[in-house]
This record gives sequence, structure tokens and C-alpha cells, in this order.
Amino acid sequence: MAVVLSLWLAGCSTVPTSSTTTEASTATPVTSGTPPQPLAPVVYGAPLSEIGVAVGETPPVLALAAPADIWDRIRRGFALDDLQNPLVNDREQWYASRPDYIFRMTDRSRKYLFHIVEEIERRDLPMELALLPFIESAFNPRAVSSARAAGMWQFMPATGQSFDLKQNAFRDDRRDVLASTRAALDYLEQLHRRFGDWHLALAAYNWGQGNVNRAITRNTKEGLPAGYTDLSMPYETREYVPKLQAVKNIVADPKNFGVELPPIGNHPFFDTVTIDRDMDVDVIANLAEVEIDDFRALNPSLNRPVVMAAGTPNILLPWDNAAIFESRLKTHTGPLATWTAWVVPRTMSPAQAASQVGMSEAELRRVNSIPPRMMVRAGSSLLVPRTAQRNGDVPTHVADNGHLTLQPESAGRRTVVRVRKGDTLTKLARRYGVSPVSVAGWNKLAVNARLKVGQQITLMLPHRGGAAKTAAKVSASSKKAPARTTAKKPVRSAKSPAKAPANKAGGKPSSSSKRPPG
Repeated sequence: MAVVLSLWLAGCSTVPTSSTTTEASTATPVTSGTPPQPLAPVVYGAPLSEIGVAVGETPPVLALAAPADIWDRIRRGFALDDLQNPLVNDREQWYASRPDYIFRMTDRSRKYLFHIVEEIERRDLPMELALLPFIESAFNPRAVSSARAAGMWQFMPATGQSFDLKQNAFRDDRRDVLASTRAALDYLEQLHRRFGDWHLALAAYNWGQGNVNRAITRNTKEGLPAGYTDLSMPYETREYVPKLQAVKNIVADPKNFGVELPPIGNHPFFDTVTIDRDMDVDVIANLAEVEIDDFRALNPSLNRPVVMAAGTPNILLPWDNAAIFESRLKTHTGPLATWTAWVVPRTMSPAQAASQVGMSEAELRRVNSIPPRMMVRAGSSLLVPRTAQRNGDVPTHVADNGHLTLQPESAGRRTVVRVRKGDTLTKLARRYGVSPVSVAGWNKLAVNARLKVGQQITLMLPHRGGAAKTAAKVSASSKKAPARTTAKKPVRSAKSPAKAPANKAGGKPSSSSKRPPG
């Protein structure tokens, strides 16, 4: 009613009716120097009707429907200036001639692409950036380059650290889907602010901002243009933006290149679940009803078979399986984790470490990715089985900063012995105070390999007096059955380790392993 009254009052003062118009047209005109004559009041003989303000017909605004396919959403967000040169044409032909490769690459991206697109839109960035992992890693979050760049966004170790991507014994955030995407977009925004040009920012992402800055400075000093196509740069960087442009062109019009992109729904593939207890990977996979490989594809940062809640409080699960996991976790009564972290108190061999924590040397090496011929330095964090004494969750400072530092084992003295009747690698290892896995590794044999009488076996005996004493004791117990041999030095019988030159040194025998079994 207030609106109608307002319009009526406004109409009385500004929009005359036909009657008032007629009255106004017959009024005496006002001339200069003549005061205006007052008009007689208008008297209406009937109630006034509501005044309708004519408004021009405006066509309805149609809301742009959300695309059902992620590719349409990406196309709508393209914003970079197109690059046109022979390198782009060359890369277009390269990709178009490999439809199987494109299909595998784009199909792999379906797990991650929606999240990346969401983040790019939230930051109001060019949608071409969503295609960058195609160039960097073919959307493989576990990709590692020869230069040690890792993850789908290919962060170098130092650059990753500068963007808070943790790299330790238990995880590598350069491979983490959420963390690496956040860091990559942060970095690209930073580069764009510095260079003011997306092509230069992309070149710096590939080549390094210092290199791009120096190339710009050189051209500027020489009075030359300093755009992306004007700079002198390595071929890989020269080809980098053309690769992205080629992929953009194919995504924009796949039929034009004879390419079929797999349909990817414009909806989340995964959901984020928060955990507050350490959990074995196989326990999570079982509760969520997903394959372990599928879990690792969404959580590729994990280096070990356990998720440490203090360092990785969020895990990713396929959208429907996240609810299944949370529901089943509430009723789960078994142990959640069978692994924990143990900080090595002193430098020791893997065999010694395995003995202290109650596991086999081979298992310790496998779980902790310890290569052959390496000692574990003091302060290193190893993943070991939980026991009554080691049953707590891993604390934050270990989960975030745990490291594995190795040093080469002492080469020791190379000794060759001959196998006698009844010898096995395990017996020889025990006789000389070394580990069976080490003996197998030195000789490229399986631990349970069958040996032939007279076969030569290489041993690396440590320069330690303890090893000599151990070997001497074993030798004394086997003197009743000496084995004759006509072999020349350095080959000698396996029965007489006490006569080895290494026995002159002092120290304890080493049971360190050089290679994993088999």
C-alpha cells in the first residue's frame, strides 16, 4: 500500500494525467518580467485510480546452467591470450597422433580435476592452469623426474619446502593432492604478480623465476622486447607454453583433432575425512570398502603403510565411500594401527635395528625403504611394529619432522671362501658373524639358494676385532672336520675364518645387510 501511495504522490507531481496535461496546455504562458499566475485547483469528480508507470518490456535473464561435464566448465574459464606459432602446431600433431595416450592421461585426471577447477575458480584464475598437470606429469601424482621434482605439479624439493610441503620419512606433500594444488596455485599467482604476464609466469614455473628475470634483464639492456617469445631460454621452456596451448586447443575442440575426451562429471570425486588416531592403510581401505591401490591414488603422499594423524589428519576417500568409512569406524573394535615410529638411539646396521625392535632385517628394510650397504644414522625415525612398550600414536614432532639418514657401511675386507658339504648361506653367515641377507646380496643369490661343494662365496668381513673373536670361536668349534683345498689365495676354505687377515682388527662382528633378499 505504501508503494502504491508513493507512486500516486509521485504521479501527482511528475506524471500528469490527460486532464492535467490539457490544463497545463491552456494556461497563460510565463514571460520574462511577468510573475506566474496561480492555477486553479483541479477537482476530480470521482476517486482516483492507481497510476501505472509504463516500463519497457525487458527480455528475461536466463541463468547459465552449470555444465554437466567438467570439460565444458573448463572451456568456459579459458582466459589466456592464445599463442600461435609452429611449436604449437607441432605439439598439437604430437598429441593428436597419440589418442591412447590422451585417453589414459585424461582418464587419470578424473580423480583430481574437479578439485583443481574448484580452486582455480575460487581464486579467479585462468582455467588453462587446470591443464598444467597434463604437461607436468600427465596427471600422475607419483611422478618423479630425473631432477627429483615430484608430484602432479612437479615441485623440486627446495621449492616445495618454501611452500610448506613437508618432505620426511613418512610422507611427501609434493605428492599430496590438496597440499600440492594449493602450493602450485600460490606459486603461479606469485609469479604472475612478479612478471605481470601469464606466459612469463608459466616459463618461470618451469625454468625458475631467477632465470626468467635474468633473461628479461639481458633483453632490456640490449633494447630488445622482453616477452615470452622474445627471450632466449632452454628448449624445454621454449616448448612449455606451446604444449599447454596445444592441450588447450584440443580440449576446446577435440573433434577438430580427431580426439575423444572421456566424460568427467562436474561433481566431486572424493571427500575429505578427518582422523584423530593413527591408522594402518589396510584398515582404512577395509573400513571404507576401497582397494588399497585406489586409496593410495587419492593419498599418494604417504610413504609408509600407516597414516599418522598428527601429521596427516585429513585423508581422501571416494565420495560415497567416505560415508561408509565414517559409519563403520564408529563400530570398529579392533586395533587401528599396528605400526609406530622408533627413533634410532645410535648409528647401527639395519640388522641391529631389526633385532632391537623384533622384526626381520628384510622386513625392516622393505618397510623403511633402506637400500643395500647402508647404515642407519642416530636420530633417524624408523617405522616398526607396535609392542606393549611402543603402543602410542606417533607425536607431532616425529610425524612432521621424522627423517631417515643413512651412511655407507664400511666396505670391510673382501674374502672368498669355498663351500663345503652341508654349507648354506645361513650357516656361512652365522659362522662369520654377518647376516644371511648380506651374504645373499654380495653373491647375487637368494637366501635359500642351494650351494654346491667347492662353490666360491664372497664375504665382506668388517674391520672389527669382535668379528675376529666371533669367527675364531666358530672356527675352533669346527676344527674337527677341516676341509682341504688347493685354491690359491685369496680363496680359502670356509672352515677357517680365524686365519683371516681381518682378525687382526678389533671390534664386534657386524650383522648388517647389504641387499634385500632375492
